[in-house]
Amino acid sequence: MKLLRHILFFILFVIVLAVPPYILANNGYASLLIPHFWLVFFFLSGLTLVVVIAVLTGQQMDAEKGTQMFLAATVFKILACLVFALIFILKNKLNRYIFVADFFYIYFLNTAFEIYILLRNLRNQNSR
Repeated sequence: MKLLRHILFFILFVIVLAVPPYILANNGYASLLIPHFWLVFFFLSGLTLVVVIAVLTGQQMDAEKGTQMFLAATVFKILACLVFALIFILKNKLNRYIFVADFFYIYFLNTAFEIYILLRNLRNQNSR
């Protein structure tokens, strides 16, 4: 049940995170978004969801495994994002500054959410 609550919280977060780009795209500022922005958005958000689920599951099994899962998932996420960004850049003609801004908007906010959820979960374990 606790995992379901985190997943619902994540879905709400993704909706809130998608509002500014959606407003930009529909109010004449689509040039501030890269082509296939939503592909990047949903890839990074899906990757964050997988990491959060893996780490929370690992923490429920054992606190030691949760720490190892966090480190492994973080390394996996960084490498997957770098490979995705490289392939995306090579396949598409992009304005590199807009790509960097869009990519980091998505990546850093998803990472901040991930850290917030994990720290919140650790705080709950420490209070027991």
